Amino acid sequence: MILACQNIQKAFGTDVILKNASFHIEDREKAAIVGINGAGKSTLLKIIMHQLDPDSGEVILAKGKTIGYLAQHDAVSSENTIHDELLSVKAELLAMEKRIRELELEMKSLSGEALENVLETYNRLNSQFERENGYAIQSEITGVLKGLGFTEEDFTKKVSTLSGGQKTRVALGKLLLSHPDLILLDEPTNHLDMNSIAWLETYLLNYSGAVLIVAHDRYFLNRVVTKIVEIDQGNVTTFMGNYSDYSMKKAQVRQAQINAYLNQQREIKHQQEVIAKLKSFNREKSIRRAESREKMLDKIEVLEKPTEVNTEIHIHLTPRVISGNDVLKVEGLEKGFDGHTLFSDLNFEIKRGERVAIIGNNGTGKTTILKILNGLLAPDGGSFTLGSKVHIGYYDQEHHVLHMEKTLFEEISDTYPNMSNTEIRNVLAAFLFTGDDVYKRIQDLSGGERGRVSLAKLMLSEANFIILDEPTNHLDITSKEILENALNQYEGTVLYVSHDRYFINQTATRILELTGNTLVNYIGNYDYYLEKKEELTAIYVPGENASSAVSSDKTETESKLDWQQQKELQAKERKRKNALKKTEDQIAALEERDAEIDTLLASPEVATDVGKCIKLSKEKAQISEELAALYETWEELAED
Repeated sequence: MILACQNIQKAFGTDVILKNASFHIEDREKAAIVGINGAGKSTLLKIIMHQLDPDSGEVILAKGKTIGYLAQHDAVSSENTIHDELLSVKAELLAMEKRIRELELEMKSLSGEALENVLETYNRLNSQFERENGYAIQSEITGVLKGLGFTEEDFTKKVSTLSGGQKTRVALGKLLLSHPDLILLDEPTNHLDMNSIAWLETYLLNYSGAVLIVAHDRYFLNRVVTKIVEIDQGNVTTFMGNYSDYSMKKAQVRQAQINAYLNQQREIKHQQEVIAKLKSFNREKSIRRAESREKMLDKIEVLEKPTEVNTEIHIHLTPRVISGNDVLKVEGLEKGFDGHTLFSDLNFEIKRGERVAIIGNNGTGKTTILKILNGLLAPDGGSFTLGSKVHIGYYDQEHHVLHMEKTLFEEISDTYPNMSNTEIRNVLAAFLFTGDDVYKRIQDLSGGERGRVSLAKLMLSEANFIILDEPTNHLDITSKEILENALNQYEGTVLYVSHDRYFINQTATRILELTGNTLVNYIGNYDYYLEKKEELTAIYVPGENASSAVSSDKTETESKLDWQQQKELQAKERKRKNALKKTEDQIAALEERDAEIDTLLASPEVATDVGKCIKLSKEKAQISEELAALYETWEELAED
């Protein structure tokens, strides 16, 4: 065991955050802390790091073990280059290497006992240097930086010139390179793109120490952790397994608690009715029996009613009118900034009822596409056409649709002046803004709260084509699941940008990957994308992963298939798979019937009935012909 939290109690005023919280982390274990926003996850990490004192209880770190911590908004501030900032983590090893080189020079001029003493020191330092992987410092730093999404051109940039998200990635890189026995991470995936998150997953899975993570990324949790520590209304419960295991067990535990409470309440009510009836008889014997039951009832340890926390956002997305079948057509779209082309010749269509996710690395232009479609940016080339009766509702991650100087109430009432005060309050309450909360200014809200206001406006818009930019940012897991359900039940059309792989898996019917300045189309969810990525990238973006990047314009033009070809090929592949499955089912049914006929023909009652034998033999011959044809069809489909 590397860490133990025993009976941690913490309250802020009358608000109890943690109630006698106890759990432990084993060596090399990968665990996560989950709970709704405000549950106390970050508070618990700060208590573990002794940045915050508990009201009672204690945190025990195993003797001699080291701990590293990356808070949610931790960032590095330095005039060093990115590379030198990470190199500073290895200062002791660098000093050791310098001393080793000095000893090598000294030994050239020494002899006898002095040489032996220096040689002994040299061998000791050299062994330690090798043990701590000193010769791999540069390759390790390069691997971590590239894994976190920095290119070699970025290595020489000064940290002070970076964005907040990039500075956080530098801080994460420094923590990983320091190799503590226990790593604490608070929302580590917030500033990473999909490739970097996948790299971090693999890094943590193979990490020799223990890891404790606070994260809302369910896909990430499913891949990395084997234990979930849940904070629910101050109570801490440990579940073994990944997030999916926890989710299933949590539902079972919740249902068991509800059933136990309801059963006990029914039993108490029944006993009270019996007692009242016995007393109504007004007989001495009946009264004694009633009193005996009352004593038994008093001894029952009454279960607390499982409380319903007001955490559920109520989202009901309903289009005012149904759009035409053709919702959006994009042709030859092109955009660049400062001489750098983000994308060119983008062509795609979206049909009514589709839920399309745009994915890709940071900086490829995903949000730019959404801004162009919403008229916030002009394209450099190409055009797009909205279909008949299409009405757009837009949710942007920067919340430009909100007016920072307004209160929540004003934000809704000014946009929808026909709504009554009661209606506005009811809508805001559905998004967890009650009482005086409605008079808070937008500028004073957290990122998650602004997101909820944007979702409220989106719901009221009654749009039939919803465009979302990173809709799950700042949402806790419960809120994400509610949004997923709302989108899956929505009768309109959805186009969104997201790096939340679990969310994409749950909601997308199609994925467009922005890579190599173009789009690759995947007719399926994120699991399908992973299955087909290598194959389709090789077809549509040749050279993207090739060792040589040299390619003429002519070769690129010839090798890239246009959007229509992508659609036709993938539609053909789906048709082939469906036909293959249908053929296999037909073969299985006929083979089963053929075996039944053999059994019937071998039975005495059929064998002596000439008419039945002839009939079954003809059917068997017919099956044989049909099977022969089906086997050929199957072979053709399988070869294709």
